[in-house]
Amino acid sequence: MSSFINDVLKDLEKKEVNLSKVTFILPSKRAGVFLRHEIASNVSKTIFAPTLISIEEFVEELSQLKKISNTELLFEFYNIYKTQTPKEQTEVFESFSKWAQILLQDFNEIDRYLINPKSIFDYISAIQDINHWSLEKNQTPLIKNYLVFWKRLFAYYSNLQDELIKKGKGYQGLIYREAVENLESYIQLNPNKQHILLGFNALNNSESVIIQELLQTGLASIYWDIDDMFLSNVNHDAGYFISQHKKDWTHFKNNPFQWSHNHYTANKNISVIGIPKNVGQAKYVGELLSKLKSDKGNLNSIAVVLGDETLLLPVLNSLPENTDTLNITMGFPLKSVPLSSLFDQLFILHKEGKTSFYYKDIIAIISHPFIRPLFADKHTDFGQIIIDTIHSNNLVFITLENLVKLTPQLETVLNILFKSWLNNPEIALQNCLTIILEIKTILTINKKENLLGLEYLFRFNEVFNALVSLNSKYKYITSISALYSIYNELITVETLDFKGEPLKGLQIMGMLESRVLDFETVIITSVNEGILPSGKSNNSFIPYDVKLENKLPTYKEKDAVYTYHFYRLIQRAKNIHIIYNTEPDVINGGEKSRFITQMEVENIHHLQHKIITPITPKISQELKSISKTDDVLYSLKSLAEKGFSPSSLANYIRNPLDFYFQKVLGIKETDDVEETVAANTLGTIVHNTLEDLYKPIEGSMLNIDLVKNMKDMVEARILYHFKTIYKEGDITKGKNLIIFEIAKRYVTNFLSQELKDLEQGNTIKIIEVEVDLTVKINIEALDFPVTLKGKVDRIDEYNGTLRIIDYKTGKVEQRQVEIVDWETICTDYKKYSKSFQVLMYAYMMNAQKTFKQDVEAGIISFKNLSEGFLKFGKKETINSRNKNTIIDTETLHNFETELKKLILEIYDPNIDFIEKEVS
Repeated sequence: MSSFINDVLKDLEKKEVNLSKVTFILPSKRAGVFLRHEIASNVSKTIFAPTLISIEEFVEELSQLKKISNTELLFEFYNIYKTQTPKEQTEVFESFSKWAQILLQDFNEIDRYLINPKSIFDYISAIQDINHWSLEKNQTPLIKNYLVFWKRLFAYYSNLQDELIKKGKGYQGLIYREAVENLESYIQLNPNKQHILLGFNALNNSESVIIQELLQTGLASIYWDIDDMFLSNVNHDAGYFISQHKKDWTHFKNNPFQWSHNHYTANKNISVIGIPKNVGQAKYVGELLSKLKSDKGNLNSIAVVLGDETLLLPVLNSLPENTDTLNITMGFPLKSVPLSSLFDQLFILHKEGKTSFYYKDIIAIISHPFIRPLFADKHTDFGQIIIDTIHSNNLVFITLENLVKLTPQLETVLNILFKSWLNNPEIALQNCLTIILEIKTILTINKKENLLGLEYLFRFNEVFNALVSLNSKYKYITSISALYSIYNELITVETLDFKGEPLKGLQIMGMLESRVLDFETVIITSVNEGILPSGKSNNSFIPYDVKLENKLPTYKEKDAVYTYHFYRLIQRAKNIHIIYNTEPDVINGGEKSRFITQMEVENIHHLQHKIITPITPKISQELKSISKTDDVLYSLKSLAEKGFSPSSLANYIRNPLDFYFQKVLGIKETDDVEETVAANTLGTIVHNTLEDLYKPIEGSMLNIDLVKNMKDMVEARILYHFKTIYKEGDITKGKNLIIFEIAKRYVTNFLSQELKDLEQGNTIKIIEVEVDLTVKINIEALDFPVTLKGKVDRIDEYNGTLRIIDYKTGKVEQRQVEIVDWETICTDYKKYSKSFQVLMYAYMMNAQKTFKQDVEAGIISFKNLSEGFLKFGKKETINSRNKNTIIDTETLHNFETELKKLILEIYDPNIDFIEKEVS
């Protein structure tokens, strides 16, 4: 494959051009690296290397201005804004920066396209006057100020230009305008200097004037890279700009047009691959490169062009392991570097100027991979001590003083991270630089292993030093919020540059970096609407019709630029893989690109379409099984001595594997901070409150006065138990306050139900509350007794009937405490777990002391209080209305039979702990 650069050099050789005396002007620096390599490969004798510069470098040289950074330009503009705006109408820097960026972009376009600034700003101001009824007599102050703002635009523009030129600096547009002004003197000073321009397409008016003037004076020749098919088709956007240049430029009326060719129509293998999501595309690129390397033996002359540059990291992580040589043209944005998340967290933490921090923010910073080493020495992980203390004490908000108390040996580090920045940018910047130095000290201990981390630190050190310099020079960053905004802008544009092999191996680049370059195999990703092409975006104060009137670029021209780059990239390639995302969304682009549809309509090449769906591995639903080894049986035997509670046996019925993990292995669930009061915490608080209220009257008859007195004590007791159990958790606001009120409501409503019962003439005697039960039972097949234990919430006597009551703060319905078939009580957790628990309490009580009166067992559900006491009942059939609610000898005997079967199953060495599917 002969490349465009190679063709140009052959033509120059044919014309016997002395390359040493030529200045090559290219669209990008990247193209210069390849051109230099091609020159070295093509020349037959030793020569001095020609001058190779990008168009931007050439224009900067012409203008005699140095390009200013976007951030410094913003500060300079604010200087001008303050001098040109009355003090009472002046905005603070933070709000100014939000709209100033857009206005500066408009200044840039106006200058690049050599538009008369006064004319266009007057035009825009007149439009705003019409839009806001400027002839109305009763204009509000807001509208008056708004219209005055538009009238000031030209003053802002002209004063900013004057100030920058005075300092020898300029933004891109100003540099271009000044370059045009200085062009004549440049030509006079360099009458014999030859310029070769190659690979251009879309040109702004400044570039067009400069290039045409050089052509007209015979100081330049230009080579275009366009296919005849695009040049001759007025409707094809790939030739939109070059066909205009060919038609409009005076130079081409007397001189030949170099060049158009017929590469695009040559045979090509074009695959169009649809893949869901960005990660899917990255993974497929990796697979494709692996196959290409296997077929070719190397990855030379292969380019991966990323339509969406955020795919860089996923693609790098998906490259074949045996990738020998690699060159990444684009830089890696500092915004995506792992270290940036640390400073994001710190800015968010200190932005509000609080002295008490949310526990998740504290844990996120302490756990950050760059910070965690600062919290540990050879013997102790102090970071883990802090995290464990936060969890165990339920700390939702923590102060610096709390942290220092916990780990006084880390006071210095804790102060750097968590001491208030006092909304002072200077303190913030100093702290960030100190953090970088602290991390550097740790990383340099193992320098070889931490080279990349140290590189990150170096780049962020540069960023913060730049911010220190800007702040000391301009003094406009007056808050942490403003500093964070400027910091974010800096790390979005600043990049971490990769080192690689620029001329061999795999090339990874963005679409604009591909200008002038040709590759045999091209892989293009994210070929979706909204990405390639980027589609409509109107980030400008200049209305669309005004742009058209003044021939400023709109989205139409932007789309034409991408159309050219897309087709130019594939016109010489032999193998093209076009990849698009099949799952369009607003953020990551729309449906497959119009470029793909256009190629289908052209019908020049056969496109091999395929949709790749990820191979989803079948996750086997095999349920785990744990056999009962001697060690397991030994642990089970010790459990028999400790005792089984109704809830532990119910847990076995629900899922034997959970029982094994919790009871045999002793694995507990991890404790986490309860930001919102958990259901089990609420249950404990209600239970403890009722115990406080009823414990003093055990053995007594309940009466109306007692219950009324209890009602007066409810709030104080609930508050006490919240503080005891929920520890330092906040219950003064939000969901927790609601849950606190719910707990009060539960207890108050229950006491109201008790009052209602008493007022209706029912008698209630409180026998005992929170009763601990322990009994030992013997089972014939086991050579040791089994202990059963439990705690009954309340035992009372209601109109002469003994009641065993279990409180539930969740919702329980009557059907959940009824059974039909005894054999299912120990097998169906969902239906019968509540019946199992209350019957086990009754069984243990009877084992301790045989019942001598009628006994009922059941549940009081605080979410279903209107149903009252939900009694256990045995029904003959599911639909039967009659049921036996008295716990008699037959009921206890039937339950005992099933209970012993269950315990024997637990101890049977031949029955494994088999996992159940838990819904």
